[in-house]
Amino acid sequence: MHEAAASASVAERVAAATPETIVRRVRGLSDRAIAWVFVLPTMALLLAINIFPLIWTIRLSFTNYRVNRANAPLRWVGIDNYVSILTDPDIWSSMQVTARFVFWTIAIETILGFLLAVLIDRKFRGHGFWTTVILIPMMLSPAVVGNFWTFLYQPQIGLFNYAASFIAGIPPSSFQMIGDVSLAPWSIVIVDVWMWTPYVMLICLAGLRSIPGYIYEAAEVDRASAWRQFWSITLPLALPFIMLAVLFRGIENFKMFDMVNLLTNGGPGSTTELASITLKREAFEKWRTGYSSAFAIVLFVAIFGLANIYVKALNQVKQR
Repeated sequence: MHEAAASASVAERVAAATPETIVRRVRGLSDRAIAWVFVLPTMALLLAINIFPLIWTIRLSFTNYRVNRANAPLRWVGIDNYVSILTDPDIWSSMQVTARFVFWTIAIETILGFLLAVLIDRKFRGHGFWTTVILIPMMLSPAVVGNFWTFLYQPQIGLFNYAASFIAGIPPSSFQMIGDVSLAPWSIVIVDVWMWTPYVMLICLAGLRSIPGYIYEAAEVDRASAWRQFWSITLPLALPFIMLAVLFRGIENFKMFDMVNLLTNGGPGSTTELASITLKREAFEKWRTGYSSAFAIVLFVAIFGLANIYVKALNQVKQR
């Protein structure tokens, strides 16, 4: 009773403090107008953060602008930056490195994530604890993961070399995961798989648990084997979720930067130089802002186009 009276008094004080003109204006607005009053600031903020930088980047991509020479005259170069990018062998080399990185990480993460989801979907003692343990890598910051695995990959003191030595019987200091040209690409693949397989597992697990139980009961009545149930029920009904996980990981890995930058910085040589690393070097080491803006637009169009094609394929699978 006392609290109700206190709340009423607070409301009365707020009403008394509100200018009468504002009260009249708000009372005169329709519900639709009041909704726009609340939504417009958020929309303006989103436009300022997302749309304006995109438009500004498109504008810079047609110029010779260099951010370290801000006072130099700005010259309109048309599509010269785009022609240079599409005919640059170094750009195509980094795109090939990116394509191999995306392919192997997605393939391994999808297989391991789906197998883990099938395992976790079965009720066993302590499955909640093990699910939490499996999810720990994806909770870590990429900066922490990069430094952590850089230490593990050290040839003299790193645990990874000692584990490989224990399994293969070779000396721990006889190979370098980060410094070797043939092993460095696999070093970044291993770290990405270790970090993001739990994410794929979660999406696949959601797909498995969305399958109605009566379908399996009907299959058992028809005496379908466990293998037959997996191929005819589990995999087809979980496929849209698997494809969704592939889409998310594909987009993220296509623009992967922070973890690879900390692990190898694109080296040795350019064996792990992803497109994002090349973009960073063009923008902040060579200071070719207009050129790097055009490269960013090319990457955006590539990701957007591939994702659009993939989403159409995903919708066709869901309609079956």
